[in-house]
Amino acid sequence: MFSPGTKRANLSRRKERNQVDSHSPVTPLAENRKSQHDITSIANRPSTGTPAPWAPRLSVLARIPPAGKSEKGDVVDPIKPVFIGEFPQVVRDEQTSILRKHIPGDACISGGIDREMCLSWIICGSRLFIWNYLSSAALNNCIALEIPSNVLDQGHTGRNSYHGSHWLLSVVNWDSTSVPTNKVARHWNSAGIVLCNQKTGALVFWPNIRESVNNLVISLASSDESEVTSSPVDGKTTPNGQRHGNRVRSSLIVSSTFNSMIASAVPGTQQSCVALTSSSSGELWLFYCSPAGIHRSKVYHELAGASSQSSDGGQLAGSKGYPRSLTWGYSLSSSKEPNWQFLLLTDHEIQCFNIKLFPDLNVSKLWSHEIVGTDGDLGIKKDLAGQKRIWPLDVQVDNDGKVITILVATFCKDRVSSSSYTQYSLLAMQYKSGVNIYSDIHERVLEKKSPIQVIIPKARVEEEDFLFSMRLRVGGKPPGSAIILSGDGTATVSHYYRNSTRLYQFDLPYDAGKVLDASVLPSSDGGEDGAWVVLTEKAGIWAIPEKAVVIGGVEPPERSLSRKGSSNEGSIPEERRNFMLAGPRRVSSDAWDARDRQKAVSTGIARRSAQDEESEALLGHLFHDFLLSGQVDGSFEKLQNSGAFERDGETSVFVRTSKAIVDTLAKHWTTTRGAEILSMVSSQLKDKQQKHEKFLQFLALSKCHEELCARQRHSLQIILEHGEKLAGMIQLRELQSMISQNRTEIQISGALWDLIQLVGERARRNTVLLMDRDNAEVFYSKVSDLEEVFYCLDKQLQYVISVEQPHGVQIQRTCELSNVCVTIVRTAMHYRNEHRMWYPPPEGLTHWSSQYVVRNGLWSIAAFILQLLNETPGLDMSAKSDVCAHLEALCEVLLEAYSGAITATVERGEEHKGLLNEYWNRRDSLLDSLYQQVRGSLGFRYQDLDEIVEDKDVEMLRKLSSSLLSIAKRHEGYKTMWKICCDLNDSELLRNLMHESMGPKGGFCQFVFKQLYEKRQFSKILRLGEEFQEELSVFLKYHRHLLWLHEVFLHQFSSASETLHVLALSENESSISSAEDGEAADHVIHEPTLADRKRLLNLAKIAVIAG
Repeated sequence: MFSPGTKRANLSRRKERNQVDSHSPVTPLAENRKSQHDITSIANRPSTGTPAPWAPRLSVLARIPPAGKSEKGDVVDPIKPVFIGEFPQVVRDEQTSILRKHIPGDACISGGIDREMCLSWIICGSRLFIWNYLSSAALNNCIALEIPSNVLDQGHTGRNSYHGSHWLLSVVNWDSTSVPTNKVARHWNSAGIVLCNQKTGALVFWPNIRESVNNLVISLASSDESEVTSSPVDGKTTPNGQRHGNRVRSSLIVSSTFNSMIASAVPGTQQSCVALTSSSSGELWLFYCSPAGIHRSKVYHELAGASSQSSDGGQLAGSKGYPRSLTWGYSLSSSKEPNWQFLLLTDHEIQCFNIKLFPDLNVSKLWSHEIVGTDGDLGIKKDLAGQKRIWPLDVQVDNDGKVITILVATFCKDRVSSSSYTQYSLLAMQYKSGVNIYSDIHERVLEKKSPIQVIIPKARVEEEDFLFSMRLRVGGKPPGSAIILSGDGTATVSHYYRNSTRLYQFDLPYDAGKVLDASVLPSSDGGEDGAWVVLTEKAGIWAIPEKAVVIGGVEPPERSLSRKGSSNEGSIPEERRNFMLAGPRRVSSDAWDARDRQKAVSTGIARRSAQDEESEALLGHLFHDFLLSGQVDGSFEKLQNSGAFERDGETSVFVRTSKAIVDTLAKHWTTTRGAEILSMVSSQLKDKQQKHEKFLQFLALSKCHEELCARQRHSLQIILEHGEKLAGMIQLRELQSMISQNRTEIQISGALWDLIQLVGERARRNTVLLMDRDNAEVFYSKVSDLEEVFYCLDKQLQYVISVEQPHGVQIQRTCELSNVCVTIVRTAMHYRNEHRMWYPPPEGLTHWSSQYVVRNGLWSIAAFILQLLNETPGLDMSAKSDVCAHLEALCEVLLEAYSGAITATVERGEEHKGLLNEYWNRRDSLLDSLYQQVRGSLGFRYQDLDEIVEDKDVEMLRKLSSSLLSIAKRHEGYKTMWKICCDLNDSELLRNLMHESMGPKGGFCQFVFKQLYEKRQFSKILRLGEEFQEELSVFLKYHRHLLWLHEVFLHQFSSASETLHVLALSENESSISSAEDGEAADHVIHEPTLADRKRLLNLAKIAVIAG
């Protein structure tokens, strides 16, 4: 159906195949799909292929031949597109209605995709439908707009016309001038629509389709008047001051068509935008749209001999059908600049114009670059042998505004065979370094980025109308690829791979309609964009995985970009077979998961040897036999001989098998959506857990566990971590069930449910093969990627908890997310404790809960709670107590994660100073804030030791701070421990903590001595020294004026005499302390006087005598 380059079977062969496979479940037979409205059927419709819109929507997996799926049930043909979205039901109903009213083949449907806002749109008859094709609630959130009857074109447009889609539409994002938001979680709260009829030039503007679909502005055009103010391109364009209603008459040429339109919001205005259109008659039109009306202006580009391929002049392009394409010179998604640049493609050059928005609209030309001329270094060299004509067809600019790509068709004639053909190519241009592209310049500003990339060297000669119907899109994966859309409904992806161009053609049977538009899945983390996504006329929305383009692409054959095929098409199957033999044949779908940590090579394919494939297959076979018989005879020897123990980590065959178990997608989930799917989740997760436990038993009985523990500790840890994550996911499902039962409102209002949608959406974006699945289904299936929960909490927390929500709602949702994090990690730790005998020696291994992404996710929630506590001082005691309890649990989990990460880093001998500093800072911040909340709840002020405190307050403080003290003691939070002891005025507790917290540098004892010394409470230091003699001796080495007293107490009179002698001869004690301690002295000790020195020397003599 979608095979690139395969020869399409004729109708008779299709009928024969359908008769043989009458019981195939791929697609229901025609007689089984007949409805009571027989008028909607299409003549000679093949019984296989994409279901028609009136047929029930089947899952894409149900329509793939059984041979294309593995036994796992979740792996499909790697070169097949992936179904990601159905049309909303209201669109299906309207399509059915249109088919009833029109003769089959005459019903024309227009559509497109807005890349910035992820909106798809379809025009059926007089209605415009708009929805977010990535939103899980899209089917219930479709906006329908009525196109006014005086804007509709009443002319007949048959299906044989390449320009049957005669509407241009631009979505205006009113939030584009605000801070850019993440595309994954963006909600299109405010958007406007600009719609232009290509044939009549009529324009419709909806200022805000969210608030009022009936509030629209219309601008019609007629040929009987010319009351439009116009001026040369380099002059000021002033809108006509006379407006009658919203109707503006112009001198539009009815026979011409508008072929391109761009629009963008004007910053600093209320729902106003600027739109630009180009017509095939050589005109450029400017529209200023606002709720008050539409101002239409025509801008002429008068250059003598503008065209290098035609004798016509005086227009923007002197060739029929030009100018062809408009595009912004750079992304305007977050632009607040008062000047914009846009590019215009003519029949021989690219022209750049500037729009000055304020104080008045002013359009001026900046520069032009000839791409078709006599100089081949500038672009395409013309007048070559056999070359008859060159058509620049479309131009696109990448997201960075640095690379300009032009689609070019060249009509040639072979001088040997006298046969004619068309050559398609892509010309990539970039700005020259050091050139100011924003000034009025006339020098060369562009240069070739790379040699011209020939897409098809010899293709069928097409009509000029077909060539002009082609559109270009850039930016999808594989990086550097482009997709070409033809007017008859096909889409071809071009990718430069291994020094040659590869083509992948997305094609549909005629009964499934055309490809209406193509775009790119937005990035989930602000990086490069994702796979190609295609909007079809009747078959929904599909994605083309990167792997499909790389593996399924073939070298350019001698065929067309249209459905007509080619005279040389018979060699394509053989060519594809040769490529598949030479290139990678089997690539596991796991290599394409978003969290397969290694960036692929330039092609994006993770290569695996044949030995790896055979070992994994053997392991799967042996494990399957174990499940049936419980026997493991000879399994270890077979696996060892196959090389199964040669790889460690994520690439180990044991890890891949374990991951396949926990990440399996259930087959029957594909036909379930929304809340229905959640009732099955628990049982499915339990089944996975039982199977994973069986896998561990297989490893133990076959002695593979012993070998892994000795040679592949990392692999064994990952396998057991899969069990931890599976247990955590089961507990998370139970938590979600409990939350939904206790909540009075609908389930989707909870923070956990929103987080599930966010993580599931990110997984679907990163793995295109999952695009046809529900977000919740993907979330609960991709167990091995549980870290993504913490990634989304770190990077996308603002989409789960909005600062615009009331503080009470924010606190409730934050506590819910905190409970989620603690539940996941504690469940994993419980699993680890129960299976501790299974784990390998932990030296140097970092647990998954101690990884960077998990730590940052936990800290993100903790920091948000601290922010809420600081911003809501009037919070009632009950709510504050609940928040502090969640923060305390979160603090404990976070500090344990840091402790594990630091331990593993030290054991590996890696640099850990930065990690230690981060740990100390976050520990002190959390513990201090928690204790401040405890003290604040009791109205405590800071105490010193030996201060009198009421017994009632002491007991309450002791009770509230007991758990916090335990955390501080485990993680050396000495500052918090000291404050608690002082507030409780408990010297016995202080001494107990000093005994229990003996760190490598003196532990809590040194901290206490330092605190007392800073307060100059020397007597307390010496009294503690009676119990902590060695610890105080270490501390007083840097404070000799106290050291001799401690040495006298220890009866070390000889040492005391030496200390006193040094003090008597020193300049001052402060300098000695500073030099030895490396810190600045807090208290200035003056130089001892002569009497002081004599007294110290006398004490030294007494010490000697005493000794």
